[in-house]
Amino acid sequence: MNHAYGKSMLFLILMSTTLLVGIALAGEPGATTTGQVRDRWAQINYQVPKAQRESAFEELARQAAKIRETHPRDASALIWEGIVLSSLAGEKGGMGALGLVKRARADFEAAIQIAPDALDGAAYTSLGALYYQVPGWPLGFGDDDKARAMLRKGLAIDPDGIDANYFYADFLLDQKDWTGARAAFQKALAAPARPGREVADAGRRREAESKLKDVAEHLAN
Repeated sequence: MNHAYGKSMLFLILMSTTLLVGIALAGEPGATTTGQVRDRWAQINYQVPKAQRESAFEELARQAAKIRETHPRDASALIWEGIVLSSLAGEKGGMGALGLVKRARADFEAAIQIAPDALDGAAYTSLGALYYQVPGWPLGFGDDDKARAMLRKGLAIDPDGIDANYFYADFLLDQKDWTGARAAFQKALAAPARPGREVADAGRRREAESKLKDVAEHLAN
């Protein structure tokens, strides 16, 4: 066989195999992507009735876990599993939520080790949110100093982002820093729109507007 012809045939065979693998993966039934988890999270969080959210988040958590298991070194997959688990914990409440937030913390910490800048520093912002929302010792691992440090790292990566500013504002509100919270909520409301994240942006803005009213009342008194 001509050597050049043989190399050409081998190249064509390899290319055909690659294309077939790509088509098979793209058409795999039931496959869920991180983007689909992200979009479904926004729908559940902002559009699904309260009574249905827990079961919806439980199903989404199973889907997110499958993606993370398939791509254990994908920081985005870890972050979104952590966000879903955190949201599920919020719906469950009580001591039953503690195991979920511990799993979420582990996801965020793993994501930071792999790619700290992933999703505009969302792992830092989400981890910071956990630290100020979870009770402290002996019930949980809450820690306001760690919360502030993580939230500021998230802001350093995404200084104009809606989520980074919203959660920092909410933390300052929790600390009764009314002036700081007002400035941060206003910055969250001024954040640029995220293409493809319209549902999440609209929901987050409603939350920021509601809490900004509370801050304004405290400052007026």
